[in-house]
Amino acid sequence: MLHLFMTYDFDEIIDRDGTNSVTYEGWRSFLFANEQDLQIPYANHELISLWVADMAFSSPPPVLDAVRARLDRKILGYSKIFDPHYGKVLKDWFLEHYSWDIDTDELVSAPGIVTALNRLVPLLTEPEDQILITTPSYAPFKRAGDQCGRGVVFSPLQENEGKYEMNFADLRQKIENPVNRIRVFILCHPHNPTGRVWTTQELKELGQLCLDNDVWIISDEVHSDLLREGQSHTPMAALFPHSDRIITCSAPSKSFNLAGNMLSHIFIKNTTMRAEWKRLFSDYHSPLSIAATQGAYEHGAEWLRQLNRYLDANLQFLKDFLTEHLPEARYQIPEATYLAWVDLSAYLPKRKDTDRWAVFFAQKAGVLIEGQEDFVANAEGYIRINIACPKATLHTALIRMAEALNN
Repeated sequence: MLHLFMTYDFDEIIDRDGTNSVTYEGWRSFLFANEQDLQIPYANHELISLWVADMAFSSPPPVLDAVRARLDRKILGYSKIFDPHYGKVLKDWFLEHYSWDIDTDELVSAPGIVTALNRLVPLLTEPEDQILITTPSYAPFKRAGDQCGRGVVFSPLQENEGKYEMNFADLRQKIENPVNRIRVFILCHPHNPTGRVWTTQELKELGQLCLDNDVWIISDEVHSDLLREGQSHTPMAALFPHSDRIITCSAPSKSFNLAGNMLSHIFIKNTTMRAEWKRLFSDYHSPLSIAATQGAYEHGAEWLRQLNRYLDANLQFLKDFLTEHLPEARYQIPEATYLAWVDLSAYLPKRKDTDRWAVFFAQKAGVLIEGQEDFVANAEGYIRINIACPKATLHTALIRMAEALNN
């Protein structure tokens, strides 16, 4: 696979019609589940999808090559990960990119990190226990508690000139209050939707607070490869190597546009909990998922480097566009992810035609985004825009959105 010196085309427009894409064909059941009769004056092919977190780019050519090579083996039978080279590829990736020497004996797998959260919360807690999340939050964090009957406690992040920070006084008060029975903290690292890369100092303070109070940490690190120039990612578990109460969730899904690959890596150091996971859950996988994941981590580094450069440019383009055309919008380029967190609060008093940004932009601009209601709490007036698309697509969407707001 000679991909080292290739230049990848992130400007390519790829037709997703007829591919059973959640992004392209499943948007109504996700964004407007309770509004199935909502009238949107755009045909499906006219809509621009900037909502769910998968990319409009081709998955990496080295990954597609790995899948084709696996297909050439002709039999797609029952498959687990037996080849030790797979573990070596993972070890090399985490060591090179995060200086984290993983132990593959701690590794279990899941179809996705959301599935892992839904499995882990009831494993780690009793019915009367509660979990703690910071807000705004990726909505499945809350649902991981809701669907198994666990209470969910919120600690609002504090915004300081566009930069979000943890409120450690609030976190301490909620964790140390025995009435709350906090047993699990779900950390989003880097953070979705704000794009924060938590510093080593922040992680150490949070980790010590949780561990001193017998609180498990589930660290969702799925966005860790999608860093702005000059940023670095430190795994939470790497800072507390002797603790067995930190569970790390990682996957190639965001980094390499493999959300449909359905293979995530869950590192569970605690032997009792890992044994219980293995007792309850299967680790069979699609043979194509195994090939794609190994191909991504073994041959995808250069593609990822070029991707991040393209994302940097798109995020800057968004900032420049908002400054010129929507000057009352508040937005800071995120430290990680391909998700832009934009405050449109200043435009709300001028809009009497909707109380939901997702409805407004779908009807008035033919652009699908997620609004404040999709991020649990502490998100009033905000939208999240997925900028991982060709620049021309992003530009068209922004022109439509600006015209709708300024009309």
